[in-house]
Amino acid sequence: MSNRTVSRVLQAPAVILLLIWMIVPLSMTLFFSFIRYVLSSLNRPEWTTPSISNWRGFGNYEFVLNSKDFVFAIQNSLLIVGSILFLTVTFGVLIAVLINKAFPGRGIVRVLLISPFFVMPAVNAVLWINMILDPVLGLQGLAVDGLNGLIAGMKDLPVIGWFFSQWPTLEPISFRATQTSAYAVIVMVTWQWTPFAVLIFMTSLQSEDQQQKEAAILDGAGAWSQFRFLTLPHLGRPIAIVVMIQAIFHLSLYAEIEIVSRGNGNKNLPYLIGEFANNNIGAASATGIFAVILANIIAIFLLRMVGKTLMD
Repeated sequence: MSNRTVSRVLQAPAVILLLIWMIVPLSMTLFFSFIRYVLSSLNRPEWTTPSISNWRGFGNYEFVLNSKDFVFAIQNSLLIVGSILFLTVTFGVLIAVLINKAFPGRGIVRVLLISPFFVMPAVNAVLWINMILDPVLGLQGLAVDGLNGLIAGMKDLPVIGWFFSQWPTLEPISFRATQTSAYAVIVMVTWQWTPFAVLIFMTSLQSEDQQQKEAAILDGAGAWSQFRFLTLPHLGRPIAIVVMIQAIFHLSLYAEIEIVSRGNGNKNLPYLIGEFANNNIGAASATGIFAVILANIIAIFLLRMVGKTLMD
């Protein structure tokens, strides 16, 4: 028996287990998406059992496409994922460049910067929506009240009082049960995942060619030119990898949306699947297939971007 055959035989159990792990749930979801399958139906009790006799064809897909929240869920998914990726990469690069320089207490700062990544998503959402973004008891409400009090006190000042008298009274923003709840989700997830990007970029910066930077300094290149033409190209591969990994995770956000708004004015495809799954398993499965298609489209785009970056 050749070495190649031996290696394939040894790998076969893991490969078969992985295929079963992926194919069985996907096959069941695909089957459920083509049948009438509901958890509770008084008029048609036969629909409560997954059976080929309840075949519906593409009826579940038509039902999902015609639902009022489907298009909004896709748009909201792209908005949340795109915004988080842009913000985490931007802040991650800037913070990594800043803490890459030697300064007293750098080790402690690095540990503190990475710590938010280890907070559970549900805990992260509860802390942000109640302690920071709440318009009454959160830091946002306290900050707005403080600014209003400061402006009110300045209205009585001579000379400049008339200027502050023109200012309107500031109102805190409610991030619950409105479209603005999507922005709250973006903020809290960005805060949690920026440390991941910082860690990857900071590790990559350790291998940056310092001789090139020294040569650029001798040639008169400023800090911006060094960052643009040396640091950013060096971070091209890590940025592509961070974008790909985070896109996979952020397409499945659920806990943050549930805690912040209960889906009112803020839904993505996983949340829509959860709503359908309360009773209509067929519609939930069809939505899941749409989510798989969307994830694969994004994955193909990202894999091409990563592959192109790695080949450059």
